[in-house]
Amino acid sequence: MNRPTTDHATLADKFNEDEPRVNWHDETLWWVRAKRDRQAWSIPEWELLRETASQIKLNVLGNLHDYLIQFEQQALQNGAIVHWAADAAEHNRIVTNILQKHGVKRMVKSKSMLTEECHLNPHLMANGIEVIDTDLGERIVQLAEEPPSHIVLPCIHKKKEEIGELFHEHLGTPAGNADPQFLTAAARQHLRKEFLQSKAAITGVNFAVAETGEMVVCTNEGNADMGAHLADVHIACMGIEKIIPQRKHLGVFLRLLARSATGQPITTYSSHFRKPAPGQELHIVLVDNGRSRQLGREDFRNSLKCIRCGACMNTCPVYRRSGGHSYHTAVAGPIGAILAPNLNMKDYADLPFASTLCGSCSNVCPVKIDIHQQLYKWRQVLVQEGHTTGMKSAGMKIMSAVLSQPGNYKKAGKMGRWVMRAFPGMVNNRMNPWYKQREMPAPPAQSFSEWYAQNKKDKK
Repeated sequence: MNRPTTDHATLADKFNEDEPRVNWHDETLWWVRAKRDRQAWSIPEWELLRETASQIKLNVLGNLHDYLIQFEQQALQNGAIVHWAADAAEHNRIVTNILQKHGVKRMVKSKSMLTEECHLNPHLMANGIEVIDTDLGERIVQLAEEPPSHIVLPCIHKKKEEIGELFHEHLGTPAGNADPQFLTAAARQHLRKEFLQSKAAITGVNFAVAETGEMVVCTNEGNADMGAHLADVHIACMGIEKIIPQRKHLGVFLRLLARSATGQPITTYSSHFRKPAPGQELHIVLVDNGRSRQLGREDFRNSLKCIRCGACMNTCPVYRRSGGHSYHTAVAGPIGAILAPNLNMKDYADLPFASTLCGSCSNVCPVKIDIHQQLYKWRQVLVQEGHTTGMKSAGMKIMSAVLSQPGNYKKAGKMGRWVMRAFPGMVNNRMNPWYKQREMPAPPAQSFSEWYAQNKKDKK
């Protein structure tokens, strides 16, 4: 199920081969963005909520060690078993050992982007443990042997007819039936059996409260609750940045999360897990996997404020028209483009360049991450570290020489305008990526500086 690593542009080209799908994908996500806007505008204190959430998260990042120790102490007192994982490999070993200890060969899992980041499913399958994803969107892409393309809407790239074909093949539904209500009912029957038979359940964590040692999991389908309450073993996997200081702070984040993600006032289920049920084991796996390194990067530490709402994806013109799989990483879109290079600069050097830097992502972020600024800064780091192609590095050096000297800039502009007029074929060709999708504008007769100087002179 792991997509082979390649660059964003190549994968985006593949996605764009199906133009009707691209248009539908674009319009659907913008519809979700519009729903988000209506919910935000309905709350007079919306910007105060964003600022409050941002400040709470900044406080967490500045005192993360203390809050993690406090959370662990409270969780242990509650009867949970706490594990610490330095990286994805250790996380996968811990989960596998717990499941093997209990003889689990088949288990259920609700949505968890951390487990996607750690590639847990393939690891468990390699160790003889079958994983059934119980979020409907996650189950759809699992049956299709694809990774999620969106952190909130995992199968947003799939049409209902394609889902109908998948369900006919794997669940035995009638061929040609693509009615969403019917398919949802079929999935419910299919998953209910899995819930009842499973000895173990894995969930993600939306928020972990340091004050009480409890975890909050937000879903619209209730699948996390079904899995966790019916299983003998509940394993909750979370990144260390999911901590919030006090339970009262949930009143801020829960009001922001669903409105930003899907345009709902609140998720259908906001479930609190604090103590294991009688006879049940509750395991909490706290995962670093590069987060401490990101915390130490002053320009990028604020990315750890992310609450995984997906609002930046829904608004991003590049994501909407290139699809989530073009980012070849667990978390796609603008936020993924600033998180992934921290894990591996070489493999994800292309992602910060997959942006117009329009700033729409930063404008909608509920915790006020300066996403577009971090994209710009990552570009600088990647060029300096030598993780860009030779052509791009050479282009950056040329642009630096031109833009850093006014004289060079004026000469280059004058030469460029002359070339566009005298030899348009040198610009209007397939070697120019801009020309592939657009008509080049007519070259101006003069630069803005020349026009300004002449206009100023004429007015005297």
